[in-house]
Amino acid sequence: MTPQLQQAIKLLQLSNLELADFVESELEQNPLLEREDPSGELEARDSDRESSPDTADPEITDPEYDGGDIADAPDLPDVSELTQREAASDSDAPLDTDYENVWADDYQPADVGADALSPASESAFSSSSAGAQSFENPDVGELAVGQAATLREHLSAQLNVDMADQHVRLIGQTLIDSVNDDGYLATTVEAVADQLGCSPEDVEAVLYKLQRFDPAGVFARDLAECFALQLAELDRLDPAMQAFLDNLDLMARHDIAALQSVCGVDREDIADMIAELKQLNPKPGAAFQQEMTQWVSPDVFLRAKPKGGWAIELNSDTLPRILVNRHYYAEISAQKLSSQDKRYMQESLQTAQWLVKALDQRANTILKVATEIVRQQDAFFQKGVAHLKPLVLNDIAEAVEMHESTVSRVTANKYIMTPRGLFELKYFFTTAIGATEAGQAHSSEAVRHQIKELIDAETAKNILSDDRIVEILRSDGVEIARRTVAKYRDALHIPSSVQRRRIKRAHATL
Repeated sequence: MTPQLQQAIKLLQLSNLELADFVESELEQNPLLEREDPSGELEARDSDRESSPDTADPEITDPEYDGGDIADAPDLPDVSELTQREAASDSDAPLDTDYENVWADDYQPADVGADALSPASESAFSSSSAGAQSFENPDVGELAVGQAATLREHLSAQLNVDMADQHVRLIGQTLIDSVNDDGYLATTVEAVADQLGCSPEDVEAVLYKLQRFDPAGVFARDLAECFALQLAELDRLDPAMQAFLDNLDLMARHDIAALQSVCGVDREDIADMIAELKQLNPKPGAAFQQEMTQWVSPDVFLRAKPKGGWAIELNSDTLPRILVNRHYYAEISAQKLSSQDKRYMQESLQTAQWLVKALDQRANTILKVATEIVRQQDAFFQKGVAHLKPLVLNDIAEAVEMHESTVSRVTANKYIMTPRGLFELKYFFTTAIGATEAGQAHSSEAVRHQIKELIDAETAKNILSDDRIVEILRSDGVEIARRTVAKYRDALHIPSSVQRRRIKRAHATL
């Protein structure tokens, strides 16, 4: 396989951001490549330049699929044709060389569910974390604004002010380096003592001082200690509250009766304690995180046509616009050049021409695969996730006459904007679950959605067990085992029927 062929294969699976970085690198290295002016002035001035996919036939960049047979869509070539047109080698290996590709059955789209907090008991308080209080220390407020850009810098600034002894500072800085982004200590006192060759008692003493730093709750080793530090700062850590924190696992299980027993208080006091804990911050260091939100740009747009069917088009804003400057090549070639310079210019021209055509082929392939996905999942786009069909890579590969590995690369890191929202292309590939009778198989994603709807409709007096869900699904024609229901429920972060019953009863009484 030639280097150009290998690179063309890699281009297929790049996201639009990764592709933009790759093209930018090529623009810097190749003197015959330049970015196209959106106004088209460069193209008008040098009409003999070859253009990237954005300047291709509009039927390719803006096809209209009317819901009919795939033959009605534009005739787009297979990616493997690139080997015959552009690969600078006598190798005839197809571009869609077979690679192993297995889609996980429990794939979840980005917009389904929420990240579970760890430990499990943290989830009981996460709903209020957005409004968590910030306990600012006025003595270090200016340091936080003027000097500390990160949590560790913020803590180091306080360390330099609060501790003068060099030995203590060394221990303190080691502990600061071991704090994770949420503000928790990610190591043990014994590990730090072994690392520095000091006693665990010395490390524990320094840690005790560091736990008084801003923000309150930092350097905690677990959620209970984090809450205890914040409550101590507010002078609200009484024996009953400490007993509550020591038994947060009971709160995670919504076992209110057991909490009353270990804390020695009544149900009303437990409700007040829960409300107080919800005002605390389970992640005191999160405010210092400076991660930038990564926005997803769709590669393909899908819109409904007024008279029915779908119109599919590439997102031209995400496609790099580059040109091959043949005029510059002609000027340089007309001069007296050494054999080495001539070879360099020829290689640059070949690379530039290959990249322009490879980008065009990549765009065509994405469009061809997306068009077939829309055709096969037409019911989903019209009626919703309950009508999502079972689909595997080979179904699309056979329809568009490509290799399965090519379809795998095309659907990786690619997104489609639809009237129902933004979806990754691989979202539409789900395994089949059989029907109870000689009916049509059901998509695993559709079954997951049905399970979630059944549980969302529960009442405190009518909690559905996994066995009962199996009975309901089978009555609807879905042949499914109890362990599969439990697996899908866990993937959706839904607790068991026993836990759901406790949660609903606790919410009803608190």
